[in-house]
Amino acid sequence: MPAHSTSWTVVFYDFTAPPAEVDCVPGFGDLNTRAVENGARHGTPALVGPGGRPDPRINLFFRTGRMTSARPTTWRRYAYALVVWLEFLHLSGRSWDEATPGDVEAFKEWRLSSMDNAGPVQPTSFDTDRAALNSFYLWAGQRYGVGNPVAITSSRSSHHGLHRTWMGSAPGVGRDPLRPASSSRRQVKWMLRSAFEQWRNIGLCGYGFDGVRRTGWRGMNEDRDAAFVDGLYGTGLRLAEWASVLDIEIPEPGSSRFAAARLAAACIKGGRAGRSYRIPRSVLHAIAAYTDPVEGSRAEAVRRAQRAGRYERLPAIQVVDDYRPASRRILIEGAAHSVSLDALGIDERRLLFRQAPQGLVPLWLWLAPNGMPKKPYGWEDTFDAANQRIARIWAERPGGGLAADCPLWARPHMLRHSFCLKWYSILSAVWRCRVDGLSEEETRDLRDQLGDIWFQLATLMGHAHPMTTRNIYLEPFTGLEIDYLMGLLDQEETAGVDALLRTLAREGGRTLQPVPAPADTSGATGAQVVER
Repeated sequence: MPAHSTSWTVVFYDFTAPPAEVDCVPGFGDLNTRAVENGARHGTPALVGPGGRPDPRINLFFRTGRMTSARPTTWRRYAYALVVWLEFLHLSGRSWDEATPGDVEAFKEWRLSSMDNAGPVQPTSFDTDRAALNSFYLWAGQRYGVGNPVAITSSRSSHHGLHRTWMGSAPGVGRDPLRPASSSRRQVKWMLRSAFEQWRNIGLCGYGFDGVRRTGWRGMNEDRDAAFVDGLYGTGLRLAEWASVLDIEIPEPGSSRFAAARLAAACIKGGRAGRSYRIPRSVLHAIAAYTDPVEGSRAEAVRRAQRAGRYERLPAIQVVDDYRPASRRILIEGAAHSVSLDALGIDERRLLFRQAPQGLVPLWLWLAPNGMPKKPYGWEDTFDAANQRIARIWAERPGGGLAADCPLWARPHMLRHSFCLKWYSILSAVWRCRVDGLSEEETRDLRDQLGDIWFQLATLMGHAHPMTTRNIYLEPFTGLEIDYLMGLLDQEETAGVDALLRTLAREGGRTLQPVPAPADTSGATGAQVVER
């Protein structure tokens, strides 16, 4: 933990790392063991105040009550929101248990639009701050009697109008006045393939805007990073989902344009069951290059860790003796029963290894340069570094502007949005082919049988209900013409759509098809057109 920090910070317990001894306190013992005794779990946040002193009352929030059953991703979001809030109060000279609704209003203004804030956030981000603060103060109110400064509109009305309460909202309450008016609108952005490839090549592969690799580029993790972002763009998976796959879950590159793969239930956001997804052939080739035992950077990272003995020092590792692809079950060394991959979450997967002649090898696909499994949220740093590199190169161009004005940047979820836009264009073309010439009633029957575009998109995106897909993506797609949408696809994707439409045409019985000329000696080379 930071010993002499002048601001609020947060760290997270990592029970998958080698145990740390606290030598400065005699008899203290292993830090993780003491943390478990105090109610901490893997991923539990620990907030540290200025001067390196934590407030145990704040940290207890993540170890008791409803937060104990929250996912580590929720802990991280809420912990960072609390850190920003506590630092805001610290600079204002106020303690968290003295905060008032006025402080929260000032915090909202500062986060969203204040000139003093160099990094204002989107309304959706402040919505997370608001939820985190409300949950924290509701808990603190019950435990310590602290008033909740997060102003909530009450459902009770009188001649004085609506009241505000300091203790949270009741069911059926109207809109929260602290919630930004535009917070319900998703910040949906997407990238054309040409823009994505330019971002990848410049930010991750060392090229310039002129398409030439820059002098001095080292590219230590270039094959890994390029394969990872290609996979996000090509599969539409969420960052944590794609970051948590094992090497045994990746199919071998073959003739199929989109190979089938399976996503484990424990790795899906709110998932109760696993689901299938498709990996483009080009992504499988990129992964094969990254995992190449001779030239790939993954093998070198593994050898580096083996030489340093890092894997042997990890606590609670599981050595996999056998994998059964048909049932997606693994057999752990020394275990009496096999284990389903669907039941293994992110943290359990990072501890899976196989025994090779040279030593232990992780099953986790994406590795850090030191050979350790790369944590999913660590990819955010990779995107940030790529964006900063691109902005710097943009500013260095002859006649270039400010780095802050660079028009080329990306976030992980933008690639998921782009995947959705691409498949919206494909499904729009297919749907138009299906309903061409049908009456309104026949079109309605076809929709009832097969589902519309949004039903099919929801399946591709892994959404439980088509309305989720519509609510997130409908508004940006409104008004986009099919010709424009088809222009977003690359050559291989366009060829795939053409082949699909030809199949539909052959099976539909309504489309005129060319008939090959008969093989005779008359010299005729033309083709007839007949109705099928």
